[in-house]
Amino acid sequence: MKLYKKMALLIVLGVITGFSYLGYHGLFQHDDHLNTSDPNPLSSSKQKQNSIEIVGNPESIAVLVNKQNLLPDNYEPTDLVYLDVRFIFKEKNEKRQMRTEAAKALERMFSAAEREGIYLAGVSAYRSQSRQESLYQAYIKQDGEAAANHYSAYPGSSEHQTGLSIDVSSSTGKCAAQDCFKDTSEAKWIERNSYKYGYIVRYPEGKQQITGYKYEPWHIRFVGKELASKVYKKGITLEEYYNDYMQVDNPVQ
Repeated sequence: MKLYKKMALLIVLGVITGFSYLGYHGLFQHDDHLNTSDPNPLSSSKQKQNSIEIVGNPESIAVLVNKQNLLPDNYEPTDLVYLDVRFIFKEKNEKRQMRTEAAKALERMFSAAEREGIYLAGVSAYRSQSRQESLYQAYIKQDGEAAANHYSAYPGSSEHQTGLSIDVSSSTGKCAAQDCFKDTSEAKWIERNSYKYGYIVRYPEGKQQITGYKYEPWHIRFVGKELASKVYKKGITLEEYYNDYMQVDNPVQ
């Protein structure tokens, strides 16, 4: 009788141990998926780092670069050229550069705007990773990391580094890279017409939860006429296009 009791006790203990292991193991698996939708994935935690990817084709005109999709370390485009457009500063430096195709399209856009009495000027185009690092650290020192992440890109995640983006302003430089730019005739012209030249307003109003950045009517991004037209007409962001429409439209990479 004692033998039967011992055997029964061993069986019960085995079952309890098995359930305990399964419960612990299941909890551990669940924890691996926590915080994947955190708005600031550029944190030092392992879970958040797992949500970041390095883009495989940084030379693509349609490349998606944001807080979750970083450029290869110290990436630099091979076809940067100096823009033949007015800028709000006189120095000849990297901020005047863009990739060849984007530069030609921007020059056409500036000329078209001028024919309509809109005089645009460049504020900042290409930006190397080292310069972005300096700016980012300066913004953190000035406003704190949380605030800086709403308007400044973490080094390696800046669209300026692709050579496909530029901040624009009026020829006077008034409201350059400031919220008041949205009320200018220049901003309104860009909103209505930039897609015709392959550009989109990259960080539209009301889309901060999607793009990760506040509304920036001055920041435009070259993606080519076909893709720009689709994004503009659908009233969406580049993130939304890739998430919801890419499989249907199959843009050229």
